[in-house]
Amino acid sequence: MVEWTEEERKAIQTIWGKMNYDVVGPEALGRVMFVYPWTQRYFGGFGTFSSVESIMGNDKVRAHGKVVLHGLDRAVQNMDNIKETYAELSVLHSEKLHVDPDNFRLLGDCLTIVVAGQLGSAFTPEVQATWQKFLRVVISALQRQYH
Repeated sequence: MVEWTEEERKAIQTIWGKMNYDVVGPEALGRVMFVYPWTQRYFGGFGTFSSVESIMGNDKVRAHGKVVLHGLDRAVQNMDNIKETYAELSVLHSEKLHVDPDNFRLLGDCLTIVVAGQLGSAFTPEVQATWQKFLRVVISALQRQYH
């Protein structure tokens, strides 16, 4: 079980309160798919991706990016029970979708870059450390079924 200080809880809630779902989720997912092109194999039904524009402008990528962000919202609302919150998603990604578990980390890295860009100077080193702690817990929960 992860221990959260009140400052950490407040930082996560503050970040989440500023989250623009229409921008952050789609941009983070699009970045993963562009920077790490092998991740595109999980989205074969989304169309052809021949350029950054074809990825970032794809309606299905944008919609799924929002789904990812709404999924993270569940972790924000259940910070004391993230592993159980993501138990079913871990099984889905492991057993049905066969997603490489390292892709969660790649998405977390891209998400951090996008959030940093959105928050600017408010994304201080302390806030970033808390954000990355939060993402490590989420990623661990998503990878749980793989162990």
